[in-house]
Amino acid sequence: MLKCGLDLTLPITEHTIAEQRVFDVGMGALIVCLSDSISLEVVEGIAQMKDKLNPEIMRVVFKDSGFKDDVVKINAVQILKQVDIVDVKSL
Repeated sequence: MLKCGLDLTLPITEHTIAEQRVFDVGMGALIVCLSDSISLEVVEGIAQMKDKLNPEIMRVVFKDSGFKDDVVKINAVQILKQVDIVDVKSL
């Protein structure tokens, strides 16, 4: 959170998207998914969260090994770009 410039006191909300846990920090300022099986359904759910939460800037962080393969990872980034989420990282 600190690397993204976010205060450690921001509220964190847990959501379930396609049976995977997704954390929302600061009403959409940062979305974190550390699941071991990240599907495109999860990514599309995160894209829908942007419309619902309407943050000024939304950053998304995924667990790199959670993607089945590079094709899913590339498609995930493209889906998020379509809704103007360009700050996507996988750790």
